[in-house]
Amino acid sequence: MLNALEVVTTVIVGLMVGVEFSVAFVMNPILNALPEDSGQLGHAHGGRMLGAVMPVWYIGSLVLAAVWAIAGRHHDGAGLVVIAGALLIVSVVMSILLLVPINNRNKAWTPETRPADWKQQLNRWERLHYVRVAVIIAAFTLLVTALT
Repeated sequence: MLNALEVVTTVIVGLMVGVEFSVAFVMNPILNALPEDSGQLGHAHGGRMLGAVMPVWYIGSLVLAAVWAIAGRHHDGAGLVVIAGALLIVSVVMSILLLVPINNRNKAWTPETRPADWKQQLNRWERLHYVRVAVIIAAFTLLVTALT
């Protein structure tokens, strides 16, 4: 049963990393290259779509890592799982305190209602997102290492 938990946790976290990596290095550059209104509308739509799914994914990943850490506490790699869980906590706290507030504003913007500093706010979100991606990649790497 522990082996199944390890694999499921690693796959779920790995998929989350893939989505967030894609947002940072594929989707955002595409949206940023579109004409102003189209790019901003695309960011708003992406914020609504992923804003609905990602909280469940982040919390679910954290819960799975915590269960793995507890269930596997006497196995090799348990310390790596605990550190990965701590990094996932950092990513959740970072999201709630820094990224979600910007996303909540962004997803309601239209070309008519967006603030004058909307580009600066999106740039801040992107910079913070790069840091969050690095944190979850580190967590994923530790989980993969704990499997061996």
